[in-house]
Amino acid sequence: MKVSVDEDKCCGAGSCVLAAPDVFDQRDEDGVVVLLDPEPAEHLHAAVREAAEVCPAAAITLGNRA
Repeated sequence: MKVSVDEDKCCGAGSCVLAAPDVFDQRDEDGVVVLLDPEPAEHLHAAVREAAEVCPAAAITLGNRA
């Protein structure tokens, strides 16, 4: 799985961090998403999918590893 984020779309809700804290964080100054792991291990895939689904700004994109 390959994960990417669009910081310009992010509204700072923090839903992604709650769903997958090993993969996402937020900047202290404005709450914008920080991608910690662009290719998370398989055991994190379900949490990352949930994070993408609950993101109110649709700022998380999932794809396959090349």
